[in-house]
Amino acid sequence: MATAHEGDGALGDVIDPELPASTYVLEPEIVAPLVRRVVTSHGAGTHRSELPFTGAPLAAVPLSSPQDVVGATRAARAAQHDWAALPLRERARVLDRLGVLVLERQSEILDLIQMESGKSRRNAFEEVADIAQTCRHFVRRAERYLADRREPGALSVLTGVRVHRRPVGVVGIIAPWNFPLTLALSETVPALLAGNAVVLKPDPQTTLSALWASELLAEAGLPDDLFAVVAGGADIGAELVDHVDHVAFTGSTETGRKIAARAGERLIGATLELGGKNPLYVAADADLDRAVPGVLRACFTNAGQLCMSSERLVLHERIAERFLERFVPAVRALTLGTGLDYTADVGSLVSADQLERVAGHVDDALAKGARALVGAVHRSDVGPYFYAPTVLDDVPDDAACRHEETFGPVVAVTRVGGDDEAVRVMNDTHFGLHASIWSTDVARARRLAARVETGTVVVNDGYLHAWGSAAAPMGGMKASGLGRRHGREAIEAVTETQSVVAQRGHGLGISVDALYELGGDVPSRVLTGALRAMRRLRMP
Repeated sequence: MATAHEGDGALGDVIDPELPASTYVLEPEIVAPLVRRVVTSHGAGTHRSELPFTGAPLAAVPLSSPQDVVGATRAARAAQHDWAALPLRERARVLDRLGVLVLERQSEILDLIQMESGKSRRNAFEEVADIAQTCRHFVRRAERYLADRREPGALSVLTGVRVHRRPVGVVGIIAPWNFPLTLALSETVPALLAGNAVVLKPDPQTTLSALWASELLAEAGLPDDLFAVVAGGADIGAELVDHVDHVAFTGSTETGRKIAARAGERLIGATLELGGKNPLYVAADADLDRAVPGVLRACFTNAGQLCMSSERLVLHERIAERFLERFVPAVRALTLGTGLDYTADVGSLVSADQLERVAGHVDDALAKGARALVGAVHRSDVGPYFYAPTVLDDVPDDAACRHEETFGPVVAVTRVGGDDEAVRVMNDTHFGLHASIWSTDVARARRLAARVETGTVVVNDGYLHAWGSAAAPMGGMKASGLGRRHGREAIEAVTETQSVVAQRGHGLGISVDALYELGGDVPSRVLTGALRAMRRLRMP
């Protein structure tokens, strides 16, 4: 996407928010084709997003009203019936084309993702790769996931059962700012393939990325009204929950509880990926040459603003000092930057509120006796919301960052004497989203993983292989959520099952009804014999 200030990609001197002439980083005529895709009657005002790299105004996006949400869901519901009636191969053709287009036009969305979220370009590319992977997987597996299946009936000879999957109707998606493309489309793709329509409410800061996704879906051939974007805050999200047939939400546990309660009142399904305080265990036999760079990515990708980011570093005491001797200098060497290129390792936090939370957690820990091995500095020399990647040691149990999700580039070290203690430490949280174990003994690591109370555990990786395994369900235990994205479970979440049970031989007089007409205890004796025979034959 062309910007108002094209150059070498560095934005450090692109715009000075103190100069009145510097109105927006993206000029209105540049974003106009995107903002026209917002469902709005233009009576709810506008939201001004900002460029996290500098704090300058980025773009103005019109907001939706509650009535706009009603209109969007009504139009989506009308379009959904024809969409669901299409053969699956035709729906799949559109989503397959989406996967091709996102790779072909990646430079556009990489710029948008960076400018809206503040992340580094390498981290932004992970979103492009994810959507290409997600489209490929579901297009190839949708027929299997949606196929009718035969099941045993009450009496195998006399009863035939077929189970069908039907789309729920309109799926509402409420997506956060930290992965604006991935979290706009990762649940959209299976929902559309299953025959649903989708209404998406992105975070106000990252609405442009969602609108770009809408543009790409239209280019891929998706019919009008099947994918709508409504813009706004919590009130618009609440309105969306009140009008859809299934809601998918990614965000805080506090908000997730409210959405779950409202979905429960309406008796609709909810897929909720919520907070995490993810542990990463480096076992005594870990290969430190491989572990150090892997743990580095696990902790500081997207400046720690990642649901699967590792915030608790659990080290076996036998290797703890050797690991830290390598890890701390590697953290210190990470480069922070604002370029729309691949020069920086770590980008910015997204906002002043996020900076305040991260700095507050670090300051609280230090005031209570923790030590900063590296970082613990607001890097305002780079940009207003940059914070140095931070490693804390000796964090007391009453520090906020010990148990609360920081969602920033901060990791706290805990030393353990063995695997059993490591498992206890990893499970010592009310969250249960993701965990990582590093060991050269993969079989042993798998056994440890089976004892960890999280929805996913990855061995010898931070998060990429867990998230990138699109066939495997992804979600949280405990306070980290309900339901799963990815794999068969994602399709099941946005479909209803219908069992069609047929009694065979009815026209020939061979039926349970005919048996009952014999009267007395004859039906009971015949059925008792049949049930005993089925047990002997080990019939299901």
